[in-house]
Amino acid sequence: MQRHVDNTQAGDGTEAEQDEAPLLAQQPSFRTGVCSARCGLALVLHISLFVAYALRVSLSIAIVAMTNSSHPHGWSGSAPHSSYPAFAQDGVIFPAQYTLWAKWAPPLERSRLMNIADAGCTFGTFFALLVAGIICQTLGWPFVSYIFGGVGCVWCLCWFLLVYEDPAHHPWISAREQEYIVSLLAHQGRSHGHALPLVAMAKSLPLWAITIACFCTDWLFYMLLTSMPTFMSNVLHFDLRENGLLSSLPYVGNGLGHILAGLLADFLLARQVLGTAAVRKLFSALGMLLPAIFLVAVPYIGCNSTVVVVLLTLALTIISMTGAGININHIDIAPRYAGFLLGITNTFGIVAGIIAPTAVGLLVSQDLQTGWRNAFFVSAALNLFGLIFYIAFGSGTIQDWAREDTAVQ
Repeated sequence: MQRHVDNTQAGDGTEAEQDEAPLLAQQPSFRTGVCSARCGLALVLHISLFVAYALRVSLSIAIVAMTNSSHPHGWSGSAPHSSYPAFAQDGVIFPAQYTLWAKWAPPLERSRLMNIADAGCTFGTFFALLVAGIICQTLGWPFVSYIFGGVGCVWCLCWFLLVYEDPAHHPWISAREQEYIVSLLAHQGRSHGHALPLVAMAKSLPLWAITIACFCTDWLFYMLLTSMPTFMSNVLHFDLRENGLLSSLPYVGNGLGHILAGLLADFLLARQVLGTAAVRKLFSALGMLLPAIFLVAVPYIGCNSTVVVVLLTLALTIISMTGAGININHIDIAPRYAGFLLGITNTFGIVAGIIAPTAVGLLVSQDLQTGWRNAFFVSAALNLFGLIFYIAFGSGTIQDWAREDTAVQ
């Protein structure tokens, strides 16, 4: 049975006070050095996500080259339009990553460590878009599988040698850093094992706030990711064979945005400028509201294709700021269940990623100009709704059902 009323109820001042207070007012000091074990883990995870996403994108490119009978080496330079095969990959990678970070990332370093790791996704995508097409043209599509698959196998061996479950099992971590991490995460409790407070989770408004916000954000993200090359070609009449780099630029901006957002979020928390909930909501607002505004503006720009491309690129870049908001809020509210909760919210995001391109196709098939305008408006409206819900019910403190001393329902 839960001992306290849900933190999100009106009139409960405890959570508000905790959110506005510094995360750990009397925490030990240990600067994050580039040689620290936790920074090493961020680098290893960054490379792992880089390799994983480069592998998946290069496979999509190789399939296109393999099945293109009229142009056997005709890589158009645009992003692969289908992201469905990658969803199974996302479903196992990110929950595992969050489970690791729940045991490795101190509260005031979560944003930058996790966002540095996540930036590997977009950098790996950008790298594959540039390199895989060249490999298909020069060596042939089979070499894409040989090269990227071989790198993936080699890095898998490195993963098993370099990554450890927690600081206590790491053989090379310094005693000072180990004590620093363990002391800051002691309040989280141990791993949950097989017991899950499913009923309490289903009633948790902060968890629903993250879930709905993730669904709405991923709708906009996957809509742009899969449909932007088509929009640029059919509406703006860009020749993507000559401007392949144009459709790849958002990936660079998204990756850099992840890193900068993580650094800024931890800076605000460390300087006690804002509490945890305020920081998460601020970065979620920036990452959801600004792209929505850009999308609404696109239909009114007219034929100024340069401005439209800039707005769409900015939308995909700024949406990365949610990496310091809703994307890591799971660990704030329930570190013991972070991997499981990420699996839940990621499932909703995957559903959005499947529905969004389909909805765009239906809208555009009826009327090109009106269809694209309605597609942008729907995505913007969903993002606004998700943001309002998250601001109203989001939290930055560990929920009662996620504490170790709370009985499992």
